[in-house]
Amino acid sequence: MLVYLARRLPTSTKTNSKKPSKIMTIPLPTAGPRLSDGACDFINDCALQDLLDCPADAAAVRDVIAKSLAKQPLTEAETAVLLNATSPELIEEIFAAARQLKRDVYGNRIVLFAPLYIGNYCVNDCTYCGFRSRNQAAIRRTLDSSEIQAQVTALERKGHKRLILVFGEHARYSPEFIADTVHAVYAVKDGQGEIRRVNINAAPQDHDGFRIVKEAGIGTYQVFQETYHHATYAKVHPMGTRKSDYLWRLDALDRAYESGCDDVGIGALFGLYDWRFEVLGLVSHSRHLMAKFDCGPHTISFPRLRPASGVHLDDRWLVGDDDFKRLVAILRLSVPYTGMILTARESPEVRQELLGFGVSQIDAGSRIELGGYTEAGDAQQQVCEREQFELGDVRTLDQVVAQLLADGYIPSFCTACYRLGRTGEQFMEFAVPGFIERLCTPNALTTLQEYLIDYASPATRRLGERLIQDGLAAMPDGQRKQELERRLQRIVTTQDRDLFY
Repeated sequence: MLVYLARRLPTSTKTNSKKPSKIMTIPLPTAGPRLSDGACDFINDCALQDLLDCPADAAAVRDVIAKSLAKQPLTEAETAVLLNATSPELIEEIFAAARQLKRDVYGNRIVLFAPLYIGNYCVNDCTYCGFRSRNQAAIRRTLDSSEIQAQVTALERKGHKRLILVFGEHARYSPEFIADTVHAVYAVKDGQGEIRRVNINAAPQDHDGFRIVKEAGIGTYQVFQETYHHATYAKVHPMGTRKSDYLWRLDALDRAYESGCDDVGIGALFGLYDWRFEVLGLVSHSRHLMAKFDCGPHTISFPRLRPASGVHLDDRWLVGDDDFKRLVAILRLSVPYTGMILTARESPEVRQELLGFGVSQIDAGSRIELGGYTEAGDAQQQVCEREQFELGDVRTLDQVVAQLLADGYIPSFCTACYRLGRTGEQFMEFAVPGFIERLCTPNALTTLQEYLIDYASPATRRLGERLIQDGLAAMPDGQRKQELERRLQRIVTTQDRDLFY
């Protein structure tokens, strides 16, 4: 039996338009039967597929774009209208709207982070992953405390302030182990260097496990569904491990919210099934969390499949660059206030283009092999047997920062919202009306100033100083601007750091 899942949006996003939208009348049965443990399978494959079979006319596409530009989240049916638009003219209108919405909501800030792989033992045999349990060529390793300290020190000396710790799915990476690792990372200080926020990408936990990890002081907890298509999920996650349980994974972030983790990230691995279906799955997941917890995911990730050791890719569903640009733009329009992460799986050229379509976070100077930040440094000679997948962007952090500055973006190392409790529903209260911009841009500029003084190459520092001056010149005169100017000067003259709003 199919039931309709109620959707609630913040009151500040309601439209004043008197013109009814015919798209809004399309019902979508997204919720399945509730199970005894409270989990709910809200992904209805047939209903989502039916939406993708409906042709889109230009008027409907423009109606949906108008709703998105009013900063209102889209339904699955409305998202499907954008996915079904295939004419070059309409696709360009979607791109233009995504660029505008990115500027309106996030300005020209790009948040930077780095991944740190802690251990790659894994009980799963995911057919697309270099760390799969049956890949005998994979070199297994778990960093010990001294190795973690060395890795974090190396990252701090480059200028990183925000990390995401990555763990394989294995009993040795228990909630207690993850919490101890988080504490160890925070404890590493190197001169002016420090990690101010640690995010986590690890196996789904039960309620007790999520509580243990949350109490360690993490930021965002990421759990990716990989694919929302039930049959494909079963195919690429062989039976015999916890990950083969579709619903256990789908319910993971519900359990996280219920355990006090109010800052979560979702994602799909594009290339396992039809990219249009996966977009609808991500939108469904976001709307489910909003309906149940009054707060959607803080971030959405959309990595594409990459070559990896022991993996033979099925090219049937691989996503080309043109479709990848479309899915990024459509996600931006569908979830206006959700951060979007574009990883170093992509080439520098692809990343540079997609930043304008709505991406708000990227990693930089990334090493994804165990111990890579000290044992290989910036050489970036990739060894497949030591990595989960092959990177596409192997530039250093300074090179990425320089390119962002040259393109007019503000590289941001800000972690203020996490540390001041502006997460979960409270973050939405700030972000939905757009007030967060008054805090984010000043924080981005002060953290950029820190990077320029402490870590940047001379050429990057010149680019950054010019951008800061241009940013200040564009700000209206007043007390807020004067206070920002004082803080920027303190960073230079008195070596004060971490001056956040």
